Amino acid sequence: MFNRTAMSDFLLLEFSEVRELQFLHFTVFLMVYLVTVTGNLLIISSVALDHHLHTPMYFFLMNLAVLDLGQVSVIVPKSMTNSLLNTRHISYSGCVAQLFLFLFFITSDFCILTVMAYDRYVAICNPLRYEMVINRQACIEMLTGVWVAGFLYSGMHTTGTFATHFCSNVVNQFFCEIPQLIKLTCSDINLIEMAAVVIGIILLLGCFVYILVTYVHIFTTVLRLPSAKGRQKALSTCLPHLIVCSTFIFTGCVAYLKPVSNTPSWLELIFTVIYSLVPPMLNPVIYSIRNKEIKNAMSRVLRFRYIPRII
Repeated sequence: MFNRTAMSDFLLLEFSEVRELQFLHFTVFLMVYLVTVTGNLLIISSVALDHHLHTPMYFFLMNLAVLDLGQVSVIVPKSMTNSLLNTRHISYSGCVAQLFLFLFFITSDFCILTVMAYDRYVAICNPLRYEMVINRQACIEMLTGVWVAGFLYSGMHTTGTFATHFCSNVVNQFFCEIPQLIKLTCSDINLIEMAAVVIGIILLLGCFVYILVTYVHIFTTVLRLPSAKGRQKALSTCLPHLIVCSTFIFTGCVAYLKPVSNTPSWLELIFTVIYSLVPPMLNPVIYSIRNKEIKNAMSRVLRFRYIPRII
């Protein structure tokens, strides 16, 4: 019988007992991690170094890249290390830190996607008021709200999860994920965890409904634009954003709301990989593939031809 005072570590999901397949898992996760890190670092450096991209839209995009970078760095390196060293262990404190940071980054990520929807709404539906509404002070306040919301929610959820007693230390997932940890508890769900779940559902549904309503207004306005080029430019910035949000919400809801089985499920693993690793990897691609400003800035960064300007 384990409990939170006696337990010193957890055992994470082992992808395979075959050594060759463990190396395959390490290689695949390493490639995903390198692609994600490279893409998001390019977004961050491009926006930071190119003064033409010092606008609210790219400011939020840069912060999204920072959050995506943190999200994958919290869970992927540990999983790769375990496969490489043929181990499954993660310390109790490491599991707590991993869960807190992952929740912080993923909550902040979703909140900033909501803020980006609002930014696009004002830019397209109220362009004459854009500079007045989305000014420097407003950007800082919205970003601060995103980080504070992520910190408070992750703190509440982590506290509620680890305030309970655990009957087992075998986590059927490649990182410390809340549904899998809750399955290990001996006692009923506590009030803190219940409050965190309710707040999470309200936050998720509220942001999702807001994003949907926002994009209804955006697409309605875009269809009225007389210029085909204007419609194409507006859609090129909005459609990728909508794809990211939809993928994130659908896979995340399936992973968290689906009943957790007592044995490792490949379906659970696939949905977890999609919501935790795919959006951070694809964000740099879908936000830059049809964006000439980002592509030009990335090109200058990659060719080392950019000379920083002091404004």
